[in-house]
Amino acid sequence: MPSESDPEARVPRHLAVIMDGNGRWAERRRRPRMIGHRAGARAVNVCVDFCLARGIEVLTLFAFSSENWGRPADEVGALMKLFMGALEREVDELDRRGVRIRFIGERERFSEAIVRRMNAAEAQTAGNARLHLVIAASYGGRWDIARAARLLAQDVAAGTLAPEQIDEHALAARISLSDLPAPDLFIRTGGEMRISNFLLWQLAYTELWFTDLLWPELDAATLQRAIDDYAGRERRFGLTGAQLAAPDEIPE
Repeated sequence: MPSESDPEARVPRHLAVIMDGNGRWAERRRRPRMIGHRAGARAVNVCVDFCLARGIEVLTLFAFSSENWGRPADEVGALMKLFMGALEREVDELDRRGVRIRFIGERERFSEAIVRRMNAAEAQTAGNARLHLVIAASYGGRWDIARAARLLAQDVAAGTLAPEQIDEHALAARISLSDLPAPDLFIRTGGEMRISNFLLWQLAYTELWFTDLLWPELDAATLQRAIDDYAGRERRFGLTGAQLAAPDEIPE
């Protein structure tokens, strides 16, 4: 059980972010929404730089949700071009800096060209360990849980798993990012105060932090405020403060 008295615990191991507000940022400037998305792509670099500087191990960014496919076709098409361009431009530099790239979500919904780029980025950076950069693209938390349930059902059908063996741990092992620490801190920009079908299983005990700042306006000072707020919270994981103060008395 983590101890909040440990200075290491005051910096989250895993930061999860909903990058909200690109379109509104552009609209307030009477510019096309895609200008906001391009500005938002630059803010991703700010976030990556911050995590590398602070020693954060995992950064998961909600780039494109399952529901975003329902946006106007021209916006979706422009987002795909932006996504492809980012993969072409940024991977080599991220690789040089020791960043491992991973994508989670229904990648089969993307074009073959984008899927090839995604696969190539993952393969190129697979040996890196300084920062795990997870891009949730065509992702939904409900999809993630349904997929895990389907994998369990397949194991039962194959005779490799008995129904009575299905429990929380069995499901968790089949959820995206099961090999990484759960998010410690969730940040959402843009003023909305909801998690919008993002990492529904993984966020069970994550600390939540919201800001009205629009994503393209993100800076290191804002991220540091979130980290400072996180550092002052007591994470009890369902226990009492007294139990955390005396960890030897916590039952196994």
